[in-house]
Amino acid sequence: MSLPSQVKIVEVGPRDGLQNEKEVISAAVKIELCNRLSAAGVPNLEAASFVSPKWVPQMATSKEVMAGITRRPGTIYSALTPNMQGFDAALAAQADEMVIFGAASEAFSQRNINCSIAESITRFAEVARATKQHGLRLRGSISVALGCPYQGEVSPSAVADVVRRLADLGCDEIDIADTIGVGTPGRTKAALEAAAAVYPLAQLSGHYHDTYGQALANIYASLEVGVAIYHSSVAGLGGCPYAKGATGNVATEDVLYLLHGLGIKTGIDLDAVALTGDWISALTHRKSGSRVANALAAKRADQASS
Repeated sequence: MSLPSQVKIVEVGPRDGLQNEKEVISAAVKIELCNRLSAAGVPNLEAASFVSPKWVPQMATSKEVMAGITRRPGTIYSALTPNMQGFDAALAAQADEMVIFGAASEAFSQRNINCSIAESITRFAEVARATKQHGLRLRGSISVALGCPYQGEVSPSAVADVVRRLADLGCDEIDIADTIGVGTPGRTKAALEAAAAVYPLAQLSGHYHDTYGQALANIYASLEVGVAIYHSSVAGLGGCPYAKGATGNVATEDVLYLLHGLGIKTGIDLDAVALTGDWISALTHRKSGSRVANALAAKRADQASS
């Protein structure tokens, strides 16, 4: 199969990337981050999470962020909505897409949300119905699809089972997420092929963490399967709470460099994203997690001094 000619990037930095930051980041900074990313051409931005601030304090400003961003026409602004309270808040905040999330591992589901996979899907049914009644997009995300910190291996058939359940809720898109970044290209392909047997390939997306340095390899393997939607985080923002010291999401800059090098269109300005990554990295007192961004910054510095 030839590789897709165009890919959609779902930028998760403002939500998944920042949610584990210990230092409180102001709504103004989050708004600026969203605006810079959308101006760079990002077509789908995961901007907020309407969960209890008790569990995710960093997302307590989601209402302010959604109210303050400059909406770019054609851009999809997504929000996590784990329950009806979250849905109502996201609806009031004018989110374009509601995101519900389950797991491919029973052990992870029990540890993370204190219920079985089946129970978690039942909980989301009301949110799914309300989302469709309001004519909004519904996205389902499947955590630990390529490996679980408690259970270990996760079978492709287990992934397909949760895909089927989320499809039955009416999801417009379903993410296959390697939450702890243990996946390898062969396992990634097997999971995606099992998912594509029960759900349209064009509506599947890959969400890969780079804990073991396999994220870009997994993206290439996914491209070979035909997947054309990928999640990434500017500057590689976002640690992984289940693997101490591990890196988080694959960096958007690195994904863009790979895709553009393959001649695949994204509609996103790599240089603008890299500068945004440098900016947010400075504000969060860290070096960018993107190798491409760091190489581009070194190149700019060299050109400026010559």
